Amino acid sequence: MERFDWDDLRFFLAVARSGRLTAAARRLGADHATVSRRVTSLEESLKAKLFERRPQGYTLTAHGERLLAKAESMETEALAIQSDIGGADMALAGTVRIGAPDGFGTCFLAPRLAGLAKAYPGLELQLIAMPRLLSLSKREADVAITLAPPKEGKVVARKLCDYRLGLYATREYLDSMPAVAKPDDLFEHRIVGYIDDLIFTPELDYLDEVAKGLRAQVQSSNVLAQMNAVVAGAGIGVIHHFMAAAEPRLVPVLPHTVSITRSFWLLVHADLKDVARVRAIVDFIVREAKAARSLLMGEPRIETQAAE
Repeated sequence: MERFDWDDLRFFLAVARSGRLTAAARRLGADHATVSRRVTSLEESLKAKLFERRPQGYTLTAHGERLLAKAESMETEALAIQSDIGGADMALAGTVRIGAPDGFGTCFLAPRLAGLAKAYPGLELQLIAMPRLLSLSKREADVAITLAPPKEGKVVARKLCDYRLGLYATREYLDSMPAVAKPDDLFEHRIVGYIDDLIFTPELDYLDEVAKGLRAQVQSSNVLAQMNAVVAGAGIGVIHHFMAAAEPRLVPVLPHTVSITRSFWLLVHADLKDVARVRAIVDFIVREAKAARSLLMGEPRIETQAAE
């Protein structure tokens, strides 16, 4: 057997995780021809076909599946070497990718990244804030915020914090519509919410908790789009208190009757939990969430806004 280039494994992992040459090339900062050549070189060196090449993408063969586990172990060891044996400055350099739901990522984490960037200038911070679940095993993120603990996988999970949501609308909208004195009155109003078949986790299915059978007439898969629609007067929506607190045009609806509590969970791949730069990110997120408990729980908002 020919001696293979260990560096080819980086290209193999990127293709295995993305399923496409172009996506792998973007992740690696290379062109797709280079990625293809390096994968082919690895196959030739190992005398084994690692991928089935189809128009819709690359899928692992049985040999590829076996190599994937070993390559991920080698990747983990390489990260450990960089973290444990490299100097302290080197350990806190490199890229860390954070995955979070769109509301928490955009409205809570993003404004707080400036302090983290100043504290660790050697880090490249990547924030994926979108309404979907990210795979830690495929290295789509190094650290992920989710709405529920994982059911399986090589993941270390901890509860980050609780947070609350409530009903909001604009004063102009409420003044133009029938009064809302109880949850059943909401059936006479336009409701803003998620598209049912695009709800990516059951924790986002709020409306039956508000009033059984309540459904949204103005729908979006994105919580920021929902909030913007409510701000524009489209109707009444379920909005995170920590998001609504920054929007003075929103007023609570039935604040003492309708209060929805959910939890954020912090997930890290077990192989990365001791990598210094990942630990730094985890400590930062935990610290910021703890400091913002009142904001996340909506305590100041509920106490100071108008009652129903």
